[in-house]
Amino acid sequence: MHFLNVTHDNTTQLVLQTIDAYERSAKKCMARWDKRRHRRPPLLVEWLQYLPAGASLLDLGCGGGQDAGDLARRGYRIVGVDRTSALLSAGRRRYPSLPLVCADLRSLPFQVLSFDGLWAAASLMHFPKPEARRILADLCRLARPGGLFAATVTYGVASRLVTDGWVPGRYFARWRKNELAGAVRRAGWTILELNVVTNRERKGRWINFIARRDAG
Repeated sequence: MHFLNVTHDNTTQLVLQTIDAYERSAKKCMARWDKRRHRRPPLLVEWLQYLPAGASLLDLGCGGGQDAGDLARRGYRIVGVDRTSALLSAGRRRYPSLPLVCADLRSLPFQVLSFDGLWAAASLMHFPKPEARRILADLCRLARPGGLFAATVTYGVASRLVTDGWVPGRYFARWRKNELAGAVRRAGWTILELNVVTNRERKGRWINFIARRDAG
């Protein structure tokens, strides 16, 4: 991979560059996802074991709605949110009855205590760490007491704007295990599990976690 060194003093620009990269590559992304049958990510399967049937769920960075559509078919009350208009348009054509909302994770249009579960598959890592820490705290307020949050983020030490790969131009924040655990706890979550995994949901090394919002 090729990287471009960046600082964390212009977070808005980094996020906008990432959104633009997905807008340009939306057709390619959808075509790639369509080539294989949708498979429920192992972390999502684990997360659902903690949740009641028919739970109210929020898919953060839902893209074209693959996970959200699968969850809706299984009886969950699911809302998907993404900032990439082209991916959302594709998702709305595919799942016309699925509520897919265009919004930034830094300013979500939902009331506090709205969801039993939050799912963030490879989305939080596109925000520089100061922004991600604020988002983690905001998400905790969206969850009901006992609500469960599951997420995957990139593991490592070098946060960079990646200038090649299949969707070039995306920013990736890479987290160490203890660093991410501290950020999740300070945001108000109780960690149920947090592990470094390799080539599990997707290629490479990732940190997967499930956390709960406790009462109070």
